[in-house]
Amino acid sequence: MFEWSEELKMVRDAVRTFVDTEIRPHREELEHGDLPPYDLLRKLYKTFGMDQMAADSFDKRIAAEENPAPAEKSEREGGGGGGFTMLPIIELCKCSPGMVTAMGVSVGLTAAAIMSKGTIAQKKRWARDIVTMDKIGAWAITEPGSGSDAFGSMAATARRDGDEYVLNGSKNWVTNGLRAGIYLIFARTDKAAGSRGISAFIVEKGTPGFKVAQKLRKMGFRGSQTAELVFDDCRVPVRNLVGDENAGVKVVMSGLDLERAMIAPLCLGIAERALELSLDYARTRQQFGQPIASFQMIQDKLAQMYVWVESMRLFTYQALRAASALEHGEIGRGEIHQLTAASVMFAANTMNSVLDQAVQIHGGSGYIWESEINRLYRSIKLLEIGAGTTEVRKLIISGEMLRG
Repeated sequence: MFEWSEELKMVRDAVRTFVDTEIRPHREELEHGDLPPYDLLRKLYKTFGMDQMAADSFDKRIAAEENPAPAEKSEREGGGGGGFTMLPIIELCKCSPGMVTAMGVSVGLTAAAIMSKGTIAQKKRWARDIVTMDKIGAWAITEPGSGSDAFGSMAATARRDGDEYVLNGSKNWVTNGLRAGIYLIFARTDKAAGSRGISAFIVEKGTPGFKVAQKLRKMGFRGSQTAELVFDDCRVPVRNLVGDENAGVKVVMSGLDLERAMIAPLCLGIAERALELSLDYARTRQQFGQPIASFQMIQDKLAQMYVWVESMRLFTYQALRAASALEHGEIGRGEIHQLTAASVMFAANTMNSVLDQAVQIHGGSGYIWESEINRLYRSIKLLEIGAGTTEVRKLIISGEMLRG
């Protein structure tokens, strides 16, 4: 049986206590979109010293980049592999998966892409404030007319005009889009080059020609706020170009596998909570003069859910450990590409099965919008769509197998 170290268990228990005391009381406000998650995330950062650790790590990295020295291999995560990342995600997801999404898009995608492909000046100006949660980042690729074919169908454009680029178009389903201060925007700079004609730009909140068009109401993950963005002759300086012109795909791929690896523990947290709620409900719900847990068909469901959750846990940890062993920017191809796609596909599909049985155990109460199990059930579909649909994940897996 898989076991965490005592140190990791302490981390898990501390995060669990924080979630129960600081986040769970605000769950309904988060669910209804009345409370943006960012102040709670900042409190989490300060409580566990994550803001200072992020600042120290950032400063150390920038100092090394400014004064290169022979590289020394460092120990990662105190021997815990992906555990120090995985456990907090699981515990947060049990209460508010949307908060994890908000944090992941800001730090794990936006800041990480700037740290991977940006200049030192860009990192100092924008990335440091994001990794410490002083500012929120947003990542905007998808458009109303493009999804899985994000690069091929991208209609937003960026035209060079002297020392500026002029952005036009729109972006949709942008996590943190409503309240971010720093946006990483992808737009077409060469219409004839297809996916090789995409570039990445940093756009700050309040830039003329840029506006948030509308807040989007989602079925689930309502603890993160999602918006549509519009650019109308929005001018940004050339210095805001991240990476080379027409190399936006490299910026995206530098973090896509890590994003997929981080979705799997998100699925695991939701599934774990569903199993906990189902066990409690089965023990307390009375029918025919006895708890429904005494019925063999309910026991069958609970046993199957347990097997699914434990299988998810092992596959999730395998993928996260492999991804965390690489520097940001190294991944995007080969075995790790295949592994992360497989782990998130398995986790998302299996989580769907867990939640289906959980709602069945809850019966009519599970069909009520306000119930916790209903909220979790409404969350699961996104994880079969985001960061590449299930169908795209299958293409990645089979493509890498055939290529090998």
